[in-house]
Order: sequence, then structure tokens, then C-alpha cells
Amino acid sequence: MPTRFVILQHEVEGGEHWDLMLEGKETLRTWRLVREPTGRTSLPIPAKRIFDHRKSFLEFEGPLRGKREQVRRVDTGTVEYKKITDSEWVFNLQGGRLSGPLRLSSVGEEWVLSAAG
Repeated sequence: MPTRFVILQHEVEGGEHWDLMLEGKETLRTWRLVREPTGRTSLPIPAKRIFDHRKSFLEFEGPLRGKREQVRRVDTGTVEYKKITDSEWVFNLQGGRLSGPLRLSSVGEEWVLSAAG
């Protein structure tokens, strides 16, 4: 089975953000994005590495935390990893909105999602 990804729009009290979730062996490695990735031309986007999520979020949409928050899938597809280190992830996405070679790179706690290659 191919490795998958999902981008979720997460509406919370006081605003919204987008979560990029990349499938790993047992969980979804997750980065919070400050704005919606609508395509490669919308990059770079600041990101923050957050806690891993359950794989069930690949298919999830709906209310969270007693209906105080709402999650909606905005993109989904497959991911092919090219390089993974503590400070850089290079991968190829094939999704409906976001496709092509991408990079997540960090300096300290700050990450950036950008086009690669």
C-alpha cells in the first residue's frame, strides 16, 4: 500500500490553521501550517512540528473536543520520501492541490514548508 498524506483545515476558537500529516510506520508525523497550502506557488509557508496523530486522521472529518473545534480534509494523496533527517524532510507529494517535490526544513524549533528541486 502506498504511503499517504492528508492536509486538514482545523477551525479552533479564535482562528484556524492547517495540519500537514505524513504517514509513518505507526503514526502521522504532523506539522501545523499558518496558512493553507493551495499549491506550490503558495510556498514557502512557516510550519511548526507538533505531536504525532493517529492514522485514523487520514480519513477523519468532523467535530473535535466536544464540538468546539472542526476538522475538514482539504487535500489527500500519496507521499514518497526522498530524505529524512532531524532537520530536513524531502519528499514528493501527489495530491489534489499540492503535488511535486517539497521540503520541510528547520532551524531550531522553526520549520518551513517549501518547494524542493
